[in-house]
Amino acid sequence: MKTRYLGKDKFQVSALGLGCMGMSFAYGGAEESEAINTIHAAVDLGVTFLDSAEVYGPYDNEVLVGKAIKGIRDKVQIATKFGFRILPSGHGLERMAGVDSRPEHIREAVEGSLKRLNIETIDLLYQHRVDPSVPVEDVVGTMADLIKEGKVRHIGLSEVSADTLRRACKVYPITAVQTEYSLWTREPEESILNACRELGVGFVPYSPLGRGFLTGKITDSSGFGEDDFRRNLPRFQKAAMQKNQQLLGQLQDVADKYRCSLAQLALAWVMSKGDDIVPIPGARKIAHLQDNAGAVSLNLSDSDIKFVDHVFTPDNIQGQRYNQGDFNLIDK
Repeated sequence: MKTRYLGKDKFQVSALGLGCMGMSFAYGGAEESEAINTIHAAVDLGVTFLDSAEVYGPYDNEVLVGKAIKGIRDKVQIATKFGFRILPSGHGLERMAGVDSRPEHIREAVEGSLKRLNIETIDLLYQHRVDPSVPVEDVVGTMADLIKEGKVRHIGLSEVSADTLRRACKVYPITAVQTEYSLWTREPEESILNACRELGVGFVPYSPLGRGFLTGKITDSSGFGEDDFRRNLPRFQKAAMQKNQQLLGQLQDVADKYRCSLAQLALAWVMSKGDDIVPIPGARKIAHLQDNAGAVSLNLSDSDIKFVDHVFTPDNIQGQRYNQGDFNLIDK
């Protein structure tokens, strides 16, 4: 597996990461043994950049990752996130009760993450969502203190605006920004991607496969479990999916040319946008993980990249990526 570097501090990670959220949250989860086997298979393939968060579960995903990396800590880079207020009872998304990035809460969250992951230091700690009531300068200052204390190695921000990122970088170097970016989510190209490059910040796209849609294997939502949050997303409603599937037909023509899967093509497209980009597709099954890993060695021609760009312009995509309530948590 090739590697890439994030940020001015040259944080070296596998060129493709693994988003672990879906193993225990949002998409119905997976059996613990299967999820652990998938993480082990990822490491064997050289996919060593593992992404989690305290809110995934909540908490369950960090516990899962902690079990999976026991004995192989020196082979992986662990990213996790804080920033939500989590209720003591309820199920899944019901326990998310807004944002909380007060310095004292950040410290509590980090101590909890270290314990659940069973590690001494978090390789990359993100603020999951901006807290409007806490200046980003205070947030980054607290995260920088955690670096000095040896509890964190690098820091990042998620779904952050360019202006907020610029303010943050004045306090301490930001290693990476994590934001949704894929063929059908092109908003980062408007501002934040350029800001990252201006400031020497790496870029980590989550959901680079459009929450599975860009693999071509999801034709309707009937196969989603009752607790799969895609059921309520605008892009996964029937009319939107039918419209967006027409675009996949054109993508398939390009995939056929390269004798690759749609997933590999979608990931290769994201990676073609810069060596400072490290996507973190999720995978609950080893077969999907192996397929995704094949994207790293796929080199698309400039003409094919431009063709795909043209097919998947924002105007051609039907439906928003989130509901309005979720958009309220996005820093603008």
